[in-house]
Amino acid sequence: MKLAIVRHGESEFNEKNLFSGWEDVPLTDKGLEEATAAGERLKQMGLTFDVAFCSVLRRSIKSLEAILDVLGEEWLPVYKSWRLNERSYGALQRLNKEETAIRRGRALVNRWRKSYDAYPPLLDIDDPRHPGNDPRYRNVDPRLLPAGESLESTLYRVIPYWSDVIAPHLLHDENVLIVSHRNTLRALVKYLEKLSDDAIVHVDVPTGVPIVYELDSKLRILSKNQLTNDPV
Repeated sequence: MKLAIVRHGESEFNEKNLFSGWEDVPLTDKGLEEATAAGERLKQMGLTFDVAFCSVLRRSIKSLEAILDVLGEEWLPVYKSWRLNERSYGALQRLNKEETAIRRGRALVNRWRKSYDAYPPLLDIDDPRHPGNDPRYRNVDPRLLPAGESLESTLYRVIPYWSDVIAPHLLHDENVLIVSHRNTLRALVKYLEKLSDDAIVHVDVPTGVPIVYELDSKLRILSKNQLTNDPV
């Protein structure tokens, strides 16, 4: 069976070099083009899917819709989950990355951004950026909503959803498409490829570039194909 993972296309915060995290920002025109191109590359491989997953953030949802439109598979069952949201950057969200590095120190900001276990500054519960103040999470146990996350804690959020919800589809010989976010997918890549804490720090997932895994009956990787981001 096949598993394809795709990071959403460029968002407005990507374009402006802002920390996004759980902020619900739209795609840019370029981002929509990237998502469409990802669909074209999957189509060129002759891939079809049985089920699709995305986060509850619009850049993920709209990217998935664009991909399914190209594939002619808009009819697929689609599951949206907050557990596939981007890593929460806490109180860094909405801030400019370069300006924050200048103000707070580049070494510290790089640690917040790129290390495996470092947390960003956390949000206060009454901060309007805190997910507890967003109605889309009103049915989520407040204790599960992050005020900020490391990549490690993002993995602890993502992997139970993978094991309990996504993996059973693969085990029933279904091809699965996941359209999510940079750090969510890095967490999944770490788990699937059994990468060390040090190794995952050097792994990136570019916008709109599909990664296709072929898996065996125990969900072990048989092959991996990262599709080019050259024009199709």
